[in-house]
Order: sequence, then C-alpha cells, then structure tokens
Amino acid sequence: MQLHVADLGPLNAPVIMLIHGYSQCGLSFLRQHALAKTHRVIIPDLRGHGQSDKPLNADAYATSEPWANDVKAIIDTLNLQNPLLVGWSMGGWVVNDYIRTFGDTDIAGIALVGSSITTGRKLPPEAFAARSSNPDVAATAMRGDDLAANLIATAKFVQVCFSTPLPADDLAFMTGFNMLCPAPVREACRTRNEDYRDTSVAMTKPALILWGKHEHLAPAPMGEQALNTFPNATALIYEHSGHAPFWEEADRFNTDLSAFAAQAFSQIQGAAA
Repeated sequence: MQLHVADLGPLNAPVIMLIHGYSQCGLSFLRQHALAKTHRVIIPDLRGHGQSDKPLNADAYATSEPWANDVKAIIDTLNLQNPLLVGWSMGGWVVNDYIRTFGDTDIAGIALVGSSITTGRKLPPEAFAARSSNPDVAATAMRGDDLAANLIATAKFVQVCFSTPLPADDLAFMTGFNMLCPAPVREACRTRNEDYRDTSVAMTKPALILWGKHEHLAPAPMGEQALNTFPNATALIYEHSGHAPFWEEADRFNTDLSAFAAQAFSQIQGAAA
C-alpha cells in the first residue's frame, strides 16, 4: 500500500497530522499549510483517496486495522514523535481506529473536526435520522456506477459541507479531487458501523472536539457525544461554519488548533521532565 503524504515545515518542530474526510484528500487542508511556519505538518491522502493506492476490495476499508496500520506506518516511517492527530469527519474515525488499535501512548492528543465516536447505525438516533433524511448528505449516487449521477451527487455533497455557497472555482476544484475516490471505496467507507466509546472513555491524552454551528453531516449530537465521553475533552463551536470550519474560518481554526497543540505538547514535555 503506497500512501501519498505531504510533509511540511521544520523536521524538528512539534508534529500535527491532518487526516481528511470521506471522499476527500489532503488538498482539503490547503488553508492549514500556514501551520507549517511553526509545526511539522503531515497531511496524508488516506487509502482509496487522492493520490494514494486504491484497492477496490471492501475488506481494505471495513475494519479498524487497515486504517490504524496506515497511520502507524506514517508515524514510524517519518519517525514522528508524539504527533497530534487531527481527524476531519471520517478522518476522525481513522483517529479512533488508531487509538483502538495502538492506544494513545505515542501521541500528544487528538482533535476531532465535525466527527464522532460512533458511526453509521450506531450514531445517536437523532443524528442518524438527520443524516439519512438529507439527500445531499446521504449522496447515494456517489457510490454508484452512473458517472453523470455520481458527479452531480458529488458536487452537491461538497457544497453541503459548507454553510454558504462556494465560489465556482472552489466547488470545481473540490469536486474534482473528490472524484478521485472510486465508488466501491466510497461504498465501503460509508457503510461502516462502529462504536469507539469503550476506547474513547479510556483515553488519557487531551481531546479537542470542534464543529460548525451550521452542520449537516455531523449534527451537534455527534460532537456532544464525543465531548461527554473523552475524559479530557473540550469543545469549540464555529458560528459561521458548516462541516469544514478549517476552510470557512481558517484563521480562527489555525489559531485554536495551535493553542490546543501547545497545551498537548507541553503535557508531553512535562511528563518527560
């Protein structure tokens, strides 16, 4: 499995790993490249997405192990010391997959952006109902073989991630890189039903839970469930954002994430002293 990984910033700086969401790729975090002035910023394309390899068998995506092993391989290959793992949407599930498989000993903490600690039919009932009843969120044609329907559904899915209409160039750009994710990969990713609460409640490192006030993909009950489960969690809500506050309120997001990262890294340094 070959993964495409952007490695930005000073090699000896504190490490932030940004993990994108369903059907997206590392280009989602273009507005976080500014963090590389003060941090080593690692931005992978997940398996099946972007410029990474794309096996089409469902078992390459169906359980925690493949996702967790990919994150571990990045950490080991790049010799990353106590990275802060930041997961957006499905990327938050990948963070949870890592914790489930490897624990939190070798990371500084986590941040979940528009994400959750349960997935699919194991979501809070009101969140599952809200996601299922919005056709642009459900986006079933994104998982089908009809290319025209797939493309239309993908463009609508991209737009529903934001609280306000995207400029045409941004919508085209994001739709383009979302189309790099094949329909069978989307199907396998979207149909996972996971409950990470047992490992979340045992986590010892700090957790930051962020979501936008105008969320459609990750309604507030998903963030609230995570906030109430992690022992060392804090929350930030973005008043002018939907599912992608790191894009819609990038300056505030980068400032907030830097502050949280400093807190998490200081705890690691204090424990080592």
